[in-house]
Amino acid sequence: MLTKYDELLCHQTVSTFDSIETSAREWTERVWVVVYDTSGESLLIAGLGMYANRNIMDAFACLNIKGKTQYNVRASRELRPAIDEVKVGPFSYEIVEPLKKVRFTLGENDYDLSFEVDLEGTMLPHEEVSQVAKVRGRVLENVLRYVQGGKASGWIKVKGKRYEIGKENWRWLRDHSWGIRRGGGVPESGVQPGEIPIGYLHNFSFMQFDDFGISHHTRESWDSKTLLFSGAVFYPYGSGKEELPLINVEHNYRFRPDLRRITGGTLVFNAVDGSKIEISMRALAFCCLKPGGYFGHRGFVHGLWMGPSYLDGYKLDLTDPEVVREVSFLDEVMCEMHCGDKIGYGIIELVIVGKYPKYGYQDWEPTADPSYISGNVASDSGG
Repeated sequence: MLTKYDELLCHQTVSTFDSIETSAREWTERVWVVVYDTSGESLLIAGLGMYANRNIMDAFACLNIKGKTQYNVRASRELRPAIDEVKVGPFSYEIVEPLKKVRFTLGENDYDLSFEVDLEGTMLPHEEVSQVAKVRGRVLENVLRYVQGGKASGWIKVKGKRYEIGKENWRWLRDHSWGIRRGGGVPESGVQPGEIPIGYLHNFSFMQFDDFGISHHTRESWDSKTLLFSGAVFYPYGSGKEELPLINVEHNYRFRPDLRRITGGTLVFNAVDGSKIEISMRALAFCCLKPGGYFGHRGFVHGLWMGPSYLDGYKLDLTDPEVVREVSFLDEVMCEMHCGDKIGYGIIELVIVGKYPKYGYQDWEPTADPSYISGNVASDSGG
């Protein structure tokens, strides 16, 4: 089937753009954005995913206000024949200027949340190293991604009240990924179960200062051995500076006593030129991503067939400890960052499952399901 993309001189396979190079049903292409007020009052996370071999496109938005209330809207549709329309119900994602500016919109709906945000890049995009993993000879993960940050403008409307977004104190980051990712979405049936890890750590960060940014992605086994690392220091457009690759990170986080969610900490990055960069941070806001489809909540999970057209939404009271326990797992934490006398802002994504003695965790949390976690966290954390 021809689409408007087939007019472009950029084919790389002997096929049209409606087909993927593999028949793997887990092939996913996803965009994911975080928009936040540097005061920590509002944290918006939204994403949109295409599953070419499942014939599905879905989208979500989660807005946390003052850490007390979270609004969630989710949508899904049949992908074809509108495979070249990046829209799902009231959601739309528009590339205004490639690698520089995008617009994410959630139109009016019945669930008290809508927005239109323009995300203009101030930093050069950072391309992570490939994330490739096999289990028993089978590809578990084969993903490429890039991340970028900048300043946001536009508006958010909640329960009829409109909030203006200005570049002075609103920041954003986005993640664009594509490839095979077996995890976080619809579980496979009739296959050999994955191995349940003793313990595992996944950590992603993205931070912005006035004259530089840093992003890293690391995964570790229960005994703090590095399984994967990618990271770099990058600079604003027009700076003329090349990326500075990072070799590794030393993390020392502080946690809430009741949840595996950080309240602050330090990151020390070691760069290829021998320099060290130390970042200290304190948490200002958070957003829980399970309602957005990461690992699933109330019947919605990424890549699940919900029929030709689906839309729902709801509000969460995060002052209720039971609600927090239900939805907290993959949480984005917005932090104020300090590097020497420089102040910046950014996002920390941290998931620890099972045993991880460095932070005092000796076993699985009572509410965790190890059989579900197996093979899922590595391939579906983050965007």
